[in-house]
Amino acid sequence: MLFRLRKELKRYAHPEKAKSLQRFFKTDKGEYGEGDVFLGISVPLSRKIAREFSELEMKDIKKLLFSQIHEERLISLLILIEKYKKSDLRMKEEIFNFYVKNATQVNNWDLVDLSAPNIIGNFLKNRNKEILYKFANSDSLWKKRIGIVSTFEFIRNNNFSDCLKISKILLKNNHDLIHKAVGWMLREVGKRDVKILEEFLRKNYNDIPRTTLRYAIERFYEEKRKGWLKGEF
Repeated sequence: MLFRLRKELKRYAHPEKAKSLQRFFKTDKGEYGEGDVFLGISVPLSRKIAREFSELEMKDIKKLLFSQIHEERLISLLILIEKYKKSDLRMKEEIFNFYVKNATQVNNWDLVDLSAPNIIGNFLKNRNKEILYKFANSDSLWKKRIGIVSTFEFIRNNNFSDCLKISKILLKNNHDLIHKAVGWMLREVGKRDVKILEEFLRKNYNDIPRTTLRYAIERFYEEKRKGWLKGEF
């Protein structure tokens, strides 16, 4: 089945689009996606392929996840999500543990964003969340992003405390991808309870990176947004 999947990917490869994606996902030397290789396959098509091969065995999913090709890692995660949704508790835990063990392979922002809430966040929703704090305090850019983006699942269920605690841990991180992720999650909190968002922003205003603040207040009306950017609140 893995051979057939890879053959399918080659069939849909689009070299010109691949070049564009490699620029977009910063794959040059020294950039966050250094060395990542793209085939130029769209996400909707990747989702379609993942559904077609959703019965792929875990050993083959791991081979895809450890591929240098971005779309293969993407499809491995999409298949994991499909399996997770259909699984009983024992299998859900197996998928969760597999994800945690191999988290360093979830190594671009789109891979994190589509998978972390759906697997890590969902599994931890009513469980101990210590692993997210370990990730947030790790040296790995991608584990840090998994730590904060996983809280999206809690936010959807109006549980904001872990998002706010992990956001505070990450405020002094210097990477733009963390600034954006924290701001995004804070904005999601604000959609559901703007008072909680504003309280967090006031308490931590001097430590909040500009990008994080812009993302967090994006839905505020213009004058209010300008006030926050000037420190007038």
